[in-house]
Amino acid sequence: MSTTTLLWVFIVAGMATYLIRLSFIAVEGRVRLPAWFRTALQFVPAAMLSALIAPDLLMRDGNLYLSPLNARLVAGLVAIVIAARTRSVGWTIAGGMAVLIAMETLI
Repeated sequence: MSTTTLLWVFIVAGMATYLIRLSFIAVEGRVRLPAWFRTALQFVPAAMLSALIAPDLLMRDGNLYLSPLNARLVAGLVAIVIAARTRSVGWTIAGGMAVLIAMETLI
């Protein structure tokens, strides 16, 4: 793929992303969205974050890896517990990273 083609792909993808996001901002207040749709929109950030993180925690070399030796999975579970108890982003990141580094060092 040539550099020019790649540049155009980036430009078009960026414009498409911008227009999609702008569409929600532009129609705010002008269009009355159904209550079920507004309720569903509240779950989009959590669903997207889960879709991005879950494969990294659960997969290794393209295979499902559910084991107590899976450092990323254990660190992720510890981070979930810390987040649920403290509601602190800092403690969640620090605790999860500490467990991940410790397990990767020991294993």
